[in-house]
Amino acid sequence: MAKSFRKKKTAGNQRRNTGSQKKASQSNGLSSAQWQLIIGVFFLVVSLVLVVSFISYLFTGEADQDLVQRNFQSAIDPDHKKAENALGVVGAFISHYFIFKWFGLAAFGLIPLIFLSAFRLIFQQDLFSLNLNRLAKGTIFYVFFISLFLGYFVYHFDMGDGRISGGVGYQLNDMLNHVLGWGSILLIALTLFLWLVFFHGLTRIDNYFLDRWAKKSDTEEVEPEIYQEKKPEPVEEEDSELIAEKPFEGGISFMVDKKKETEEPAIEIVRKQPEKEDENDVKLEVAKETTSFLFEEEDNDKDLEEFGPYDPKLDLGSYQYPPLDLLQNHQGRNADVSDEELEANKRNIVETMRNFSIGISSIKATIGPTVTLYEIVPEAGVRISKIKNLEDDIALNLAALGIRIIAPMPGKGTIGIEVPNKHPELVSVKSVFSNSKFQHTKYELPIVLGKTIANEMFVSDLAKMPHLLMAGATGQGKSVGINVLLASLLFKKHPAEVKFVLVDPKKVELSLFNKIERHFLATLPNAEDAIITDTKKVIYTLNSLCIEMDNRYDLLKDAGVRNIREYNTKFTKRKLNPENGHRYLPYIVLVIDELADLMMTAGKEVEQPIARLAQLARAIGIHLIVATQRPSVNVITGLIKANFPARLSFKVTAKVDSRTILDTGGAEQLVGNGDMLLSMGSDMVRLQCPFIDTPEVDSVCDFIGEQRGYESAYPLPEYYGDDEPDPLEVDMSDLDALFDDAARLLVTFQQGSTSLIQRKMKLGYNRAGRIIDQLEAAGIVGPFEGSKAREVLIKDMEHLEEILRNLKNGH
Repeated sequence: MAKSFRKKKTAGNQRRNTGSQKKASQSNGLSSAQWQLIIGVFFLVVSLVLVVSFISYLFTGEADQDLVQRNFQSAIDPDHKKAENALGVVGAFISHYFIFKWFGLAAFGLIPLIFLSAFRLIFQQDLFSLNLNRLAKGTIFYVFFISLFLGYFVYHFDMGDGRISGGVGYQLNDMLNHVLGWGSILLIALTLFLWLVFFHGLTRIDNYFLDRWAKKSDTEEVEPEIYQEKKPEPVEEEDSELIAEKPFEGGISFMVDKKKETEEPAIEIVRKQPEKEDENDVKLEVAKETTSFLFEEEDNDKDLEEFGPYDPKLDLGSYQYPPLDLLQNHQGRNADVSDEELEANKRNIVETMRNFSIGISSIKATIGPTVTLYEIVPEAGVRISKIKNLEDDIALNLAALGIRIIAPMPGKGTIGIEVPNKHPELVSVKSVFSNSKFQHTKYELPIVLGKTIANEMFVSDLAKMPHLLMAGATGQGKSVGINVLLASLLFKKHPAEVKFVLVDPKKVELSLFNKIERHFLATLPNAEDAIITDTKKVIYTLNSLCIEMDNRYDLLKDAGVRNIREYNTKFTKRKLNPENGHRYLPYIVLVIDELADLMMTAGKEVEQPIARLAQLARAIGIHLIVATQRPSVNVITGLIKANFPARLSFKVTAKVDSRTILDTGGAEQLVGNGDMLLSMGSDMVRLQCPFIDTPEVDSVCDFIGEQRGYESAYPLPEYYGDDEPDPLEVDMSDLDALFDDAARLLVTFQQGSTSLIQRKMKLGYNRAGRIIDQLEAAGIVGPFEGSKAREVLIKDMEHLEEILRNLKNGH
């Protein structure tokens, strides 16, 4: 019979986190939520007062002028004239100062800001999908600017009175008039222009006209000499801005598909694979006798009704996600592919094919951020292998850095030729993070990988991948790609939901993430640095993760579930008892920035735990991102490679490196600067990695690090390795009080595991480790064997009781 969880009143009981916070708030005064509600209602009242007094002022302002010229104390004297404002003397004074003394009509702009702030504080959500911080900055600027702008006309042309511009706008124009005279309007216009550039990201003044006439200009066809005189009407498709079909000599049709990026692309490229059992997943048997670790159904229902579902985010309930304002709109040079460039590439492809007696019936061009894909349909009877062998010849005729031929295109009856653009586009990380598909994704671990050739955002779920192997030569974008992956998770996940284990042998690439140690990082206990750089510490950390993996599988087995998602769902519904060792399990993402250095210095000591984690850790929420700039076979060994189905390669120096990472060539033909190939099973996708600069990463980490965090980084299990205390040095005269019970427990289960002592006896890892050392010294369990459980040397209870009696008698 399970014990009622309410009878045990431990201070660290996670099951009561909501109820205990309510009781603490009642005993210590108002809670933060109550203060927010009070302030929110106050702001709501203020917004209503302002709107009523301002509107009334427009009709009664002149009548109340003699009243507001006095001081407030004399104005409220009942012997004096009554105020005409709808809110009496208070309304007359408030509107007089805000409109006449300060901002004029622009003061009305403050009312929506105050009202929306009140709505957020009262209902804990925004009325509209907007950034309130950004709205506040914009409102303050435009209130001052409109007052200044209207003040120019009031001052110079006597257009209206002081109520139009307010005292601020009038006085500022008076000052500017002494300096610039009538030319002050130029300074005012310049102020607005700079604001539009820096705050709204204005890049071209004629954007409106370009957007309005884009289709008209794109349909104006330039007729090369080889084209026929008659031009057919352009044909539009559902997912394209323009598809222009132009026949030329020989009867070959040529279509150009100019797919341009929109604020919200209509299609999101994701990897959606059917749920199926992975051969590497550990099969868990549901224990039949688990009633001692579960609540009674009646107790669970009462607890759930009393306290509600467990919320792991409550420990950092005030945590704010990083805003997109921290990112920059990187603007590269004009990346448009001209009609002349398209026509020249098409002509060279056709001529090269004809030189080798290969006929083409049609060509279609799809313009991407880095490369343009030319899909050709060869005439009947042409061998695909013959076209594949022309890769170097086509590259020579096009004078391109390198082209890639896809023969055939997966799922299509065409052959693809990827030709680098002369002016590749710089994809800003802000543009992909602001996309609604990423903003509203329901993935467990959403990561943005880049944009496809069709300018569509490619977002995937790391929890489904489940690990990612990255490679790329120096300077080709590998470190930027890692930063983008980490930033994706920082923008979408709460610190309670995911933890990072960052391994950086180069010591400088991931150092910026030190600032979020108490929010998102996981480290060994008493670690000096949150970012692991020392090879020995890397080995300890990898083995510690293996211990964490084993501990989590024990928890899943006790809970009767198969994966971390089911386990956390069961825990949040208060069906698992924290007093029996159960806890909310965050996802853990292990990032290794340079595997080659670790393999050179540690070899098998690194390879084995990485391979073990890659094989088994998926179900319990530990996922790996491993990167290297040298994808040779002695770095990416067969044991590691076999367990990383998702592989990503930036530009590499040799074809053999491409075959090592992707099992095929092509990565050596990439153009660099974030151009990459992603292999997931049998599919190969070419992507352009978004660019995130170091100051942007710094700003995001600063924003998170300045908020209240946990007391320390997420602790991983201790692992001593060669530094583990020598059991011969254990003082057997000072045995732990629970030594006998622990010995009987291990002999009963025949499993020499520290985690078993922790769970069954409700002890911390350090004390359980000391008991294990004492048990080894007593000859009850065998020596330490890495992540494997120790061997239990005593097989029956009679023999154990004899050993315990001898220890008590000093023998």
